[in-house]
Amino acid sequence: MKNIFYFPLFILILFSCKKENPIDNKQVIFDGIDNSIKPGDNFFSHVNKTWYDTAVIDDDQVGVGSYRYLNIPQQKLLQSILEEVSRQEHPVGSIEQKIGDFYASGMDTVSINRRGFKPIEPILKNIETIKDVSGIMTFVTEQLKENGGSIIAVYVDADDQNSSINIAHAVQTGIGLPDRDYYFRTDSISLAIQDAYINYLSKLFDLVNQENSSNLANTVYNIEKELATSHKTRTERRVVKENYHKMAISELNDNQPNIGWGNLLLNLGAEADSINVRQPAYYEKLDAMLKSVSLEDWKDYLKAHTISNYANILSQPFQDTAFQYSKVLSGQSVQKSRKQRMARRVDGQLGFALGQLYVKRYFNEDAKKRALELVDNLQKAFENRIDKLDWMSDSTKLKAKEKLYTITKKIGYPDVWKEYNVTILRDQFFENVVALNKNEFNYQLNQLNKPPNKEEWFTTPSTVTAYYNPSANEIVFPAGILQSPYFDFYADDAVNYGGIGMVIGHELTHAFDDQGAQYDGNGNVNNWWTEEDYEKFKARTQQIIDQYDQFTVLDSVHLKGAMTVGENTADNGGIAIAYDAFKMTEQGQDTTKIGGFTPDQRFFLSIARIWRVKVRDEFQRNYVATDPHSPAEWRVNGPLMNFTPFYEAFDVQPGDKNYKSEEKRIKIW
Repeated sequence: MKNIFYFPLFILILFSCKKENPIDNKQVIFDGIDNSIKPGDNFFSHVNKTWYDTAVIDDDQVGVGSYRYLNIPQQKLLQSILEEVSRQEHPVGSIEQKIGDFYASGMDTVSINRRGFKPIEPILKNIETIKDVSGIMTFVTEQLKENGGSIIAVYVDADDQNSSINIAHAVQTGIGLPDRDYYFRTDSISLAIQDAYINYLSKLFDLVNQENSSNLANTVYNIEKELATSHKTRTERRVVKENYHKMAISELNDNQPNIGWGNLLLNLGAEADSINVRQPAYYEKLDAMLKSVSLEDWKDYLKAHTISNYANILSQPFQDTAFQYSKVLSGQSVQKSRKQRMARRVDGQLGFALGQLYVKRYFNEDAKKRALELVDNLQKAFENRIDKLDWMSDSTKLKAKEKLYTITKKIGYPDVWKEYNVTILRDQFFENVVALNKNEFNYQLNQLNKPPNKEEWFTTPSTVTAYYNPSANEIVFPAGILQSPYFDFYADDAVNYGGIGMVIGHELTHAFDDQGAQYDGNGNVNNWWTEEDYEKFKARTQQIIDQYDQFTVLDSVHLKGAMTVGENTADNGGIAIAYDAFKMTEQGQDTTKIGGFTPDQRFFLSIARIWRVKVRDEFQRNYVATDPHSPAEWRVNGPLMNFTPFYEAFDVQPGDKNYKSEEKRIKIW
């Protein structure tokens, strides 16, 4: 639930772990260039189409290439660690014992299948005993402790207006489709998704021997659809201040008596006299529906969400049913192997234990030092760009630079490793998952009313990703991303500044995108702009929105400029900042060609290469509807259309399809 701005998630690949000093002994070759496509017409395809036309998406994947689809080699790497530790005996309570036995318990499919749905039978029977609205809320509260979400979603995070303390937050929830808009669209594809979801719910009821499963599924769907009417859209949720509604519990008790916030928090063990209800309309709707919807219908709803929450840790028929529904959204035709799924689960639930073994075996510590140098260089380049802005006043520039240099940098892995105070048993997979969920709940609860943990990471070291966290004003680059094609310890500067340099610049720019710009250097939502400067800034972000609204995928599906504006702003700023930092290097000031390309050309070729991606149409459609990032093609072509040095590097001229006259090229940072 963190309000964190991510670079690509789950970008995974293995790299050399030699410890020598970097020397110019590796020449990165940019092969497969399609010279039949002009750089100014479509640079993404100019660089990647030869690869794209021959790339094959495996049946158990939704995409192939870089970005999040380089997870296959990384999962194999994690699997090798897990296979090794699970075959050995380790001291009870050690990280090796916990991850090894958890993995082994999940690989024991014979026992898992033999149990069927017995692990959740007590929960379903508990639902049957509910007698009133108070009973509904008691059940919901108990399930929250086990990560069993339904109609309430509560988490602990910094107070937007006082980032020195953690408070409780509540967000809209209650639906099963990926987004509220899916319930109201009437096009053929959306109707097919609605039908697939209702069919999924029906099959879940069948698997637990419920009669009239089709009617029950429709009842649950209709409750969700009514709840969805109160949901804010993803674009509406980008307005930071509109997601801050800190309310006294006493006031909420009076206004929403059916929810009973006081009892809810008390039963959770959360001591709080207020809570930030980020989307109040949802909870107002829920409070009314707790009375207007019949008790029996609510029981059916809770059963459906209970079965769905646990489906992937029950027997194979439940897993198959969940997959059959998910593939309608993703286009993936075959389930991932059990080993792949368990590697992801262990990384998701014991990731900082598994991460310690990953770092010891595969992380080049010299890469951490080099990455920090790059971050420092990009900060200097960003400062220079701020100084040269023609639309910002000197007073706002000063505050922007103050925020820039108070950004905390986290690279590689945490200085303090997260501990898991839980007992893992080799023969109890379901119970292990629940125990880990409870442990995570208690960990988060323990953060309430305390200063935020400055050592905490919100992604595991083995994950290839990067993010900016506005409430902590920090950027994070795990060990996983310090690998090719994003970072190559032995490559020339053009390759690295076009790769990891863009990532770094992207995350730095998130501190100054449409959302990040609303936070000050201390992580508080606080206006540090002059009124005139902020209006100029909004006018420029509107230009980004308008530009990306025009881009399409799948022939006619338009990007959502307002939903993706933060990531698009970060992409545009990231390339510009990385380029300026590159020009500060010796190679950046040279013109010597490598592999037939100038240093500037290699910089831009590296940018296009890190977005070498091919995905299924079904996944792409859902991605455009729900993800704040633009598709890969437009993460390359969109920013470069606005960047004059790219025009100069590849002689882009009027008449080229992606040419924009200089006065129309958008520049924010």
